[in-house]
Amino acid sequence: MAEGIMKKVFGTEIYVQSVGVVNDLEIDGFAIAVCSEIGVELARHRARSFEELESMGEALSGFDLVVAMSDASRRVALEMTRYYHLSVEYWPILDPTGLGETRECKLNAYRQTRDQIRGRVVDKWGHARTRPLV
Repeated sequence: MAEGIMKKVFGTEIYVQSVGVVNDLEIDGFAIAVCSEIGVELARHRARSFEELESMGEALSGFDLVVAMSDASRRVALEMTRYYHLSVEYWPILDPTGLGETRECKLNAYRQTRDQIRGRVVDKWGHARTRPLV
């Protein structure tokens, strides 16, 4: 969700890539649905790991900041970046997977996560001048 929101808001003004602790995962349908509500398309996105990112030619040393959204990803990011001059920030974002019994309750949990991410992005980098989210 974070990469999609960043790309929607900032386009090519800020270079962003998302990675996770686990790769080769399809993006959750609930994440796709709630991001679609704000004009962010995630259907073609796929989760990647730090290792996969580097194997694709994206050296971690080329980034300025890693934003970890779970404690597990923070630990991996700190370990992977300990030899690089870049910052690691931890944004404790709600993990909506497994929350809610009904479809609407699940969607509401994902909306909370989406809105937390959007709020942190705006707090950190401000509002986009040309690409407002719905």
